[in-house]
Amino acid sequence: MTHAGRMRTAVAVVAVSLNVGCILAWGQAKKDSPAPVYKVDPFWPKPLPNKWIIQGIPVLVVDKNDHIWVFNRPRDIMPDESGAATTPPRTECCVAAPAVLEFDTEGNLIQGWGGPDYTPGWPQHGVAHPGASAEHCILVDKSGNVWLSGSGRGDGIQKFTSDGKFLWDFGHRAPPITPGQPPPPLKQNNQQTDVFPGGIFFFDLDEDARELYIVDTKRVLVYDMDSGAFKRGWGGHGIPLSEIDNDPTPPYDTSGPPSDQKQFAPALHCVHISVDGLVYVCERGSDRVQAFTKEGKFVNSFFVHPSTPSRGAECGGPGSLMFGMCGTVYNLTFSHDPLQNYVLVADGTNDAIWIHDRKDGHLAGSIGSNGRMAGQFHWIDAIAMDSHGNLYTGEVDTGKRVQKFVLTNGDGKSRPHPHE
Repeated sequence: MTHAGRMRTAVAVVAVSLNVGCILAWGQAKKDSPAPVYKVDPFWPKPLPNKWIIQGIPVLVVDKNDHIWVFNRPRDIMPDESGAATTPPRTECCVAAPAVLEFDTEGNLIQGWGGPDYTPGWPQHGVAHPGASAEHCILVDKSGNVWLSGSGRGDGIQKFTSDGKFLWDFGHRAPPITPGQPPPPLKQNNQQTDVFPGGIFFFDLDEDARELYIVDTKRVLVYDMDSGAFKRGWGGHGIPLSEIDNDPTPPYDTSGPPSDQKQFAPALHCVHISVDGLVYVCERGSDRVQAFTKEGKFVNSFFVHPSTPSRGAECGGPGSLMFGMCGTVYNLTFSHDPLQNYVLVADGTNDAIWIHDRKDGHLAGSIGSNGRMAGQFHWIDAIAMDSHGNLYTGEVDTGKRVQKFVLTNGDGKSRPHPHE
């Protein structure tokens, strides 16, 4: 064999060895981090002061100090819950808790602030009963600032200090609805990036890059988190904004799973960034999770309980007497192990948390079921994790509560979960 031939053989052996090493390393990592197991803490949180009562919880988040920030919808309160809010009080309890509630991991309430008309740009300012088109997303950055968004016409994102002082408005707001007038129909325009006609449901921050990620209709949009300037965007499977259609997503035969279509199917219900820098999008309209690079290149996708209808005529809403909700991917968080090998998906239709392998998407476990007891859910919408791997959940509709689930098979190490 010539010298060149021996060199090629040596390089090939090294390449094979490296590939085998990577595979073995991944396999060892998976062996060392089995699917997480949880038990509910039925005493979390502790009773609230001031006769406050929690309402619908669309999103909660854990900050760098392991404080749990809960976004509460005070205007969800019903007359049989708010007797203490009348003058004079009609009943012994209760009063709607403020919109922003900060807890520690022991369940103590640290503070509460915010609510209807707290600032001129507060979600659905001046609307008495906005329902789901109200407070929607909360995030706490590394400096302790609190970012809030609303999901109604004319809503946007505002930033506050940790104790509730207004700092900044993202802008990009559409005109609000004129009181007493029927709202004009929303028409999709997935190419324009100046305004968000239907408000902003979900967003995330990449603080190292100073970028703000927003999911809207059929796209992911990225803005400068300091100036609000648009930077880039993409659609399902990484298609450019110019290729996204502006038509309603058609229904499908719900006797089978949704199709693996290229376009996103609204509603897009979360965006999160994993430890390895991938951008995960909750595609509730297709029972699907899609992953991308930060530049929008499609990486992979997997379905979550696809036998559940994700869209169509049989999808009900709050108070529907005909149908339950549709879609299975309401929000997600990543497992506590160093590589975040699993994705934990909150499913408000099946009222469960599904644990999927992040690499190949297979189902590895689940938490909870439909019900009102501790550890069960009614319309779970929110999920987040602290630095020790403990889970926190929130429920909307008539669920109206937060719960804590303790990780029982973790490695005992602390790993912060920023923006989750």
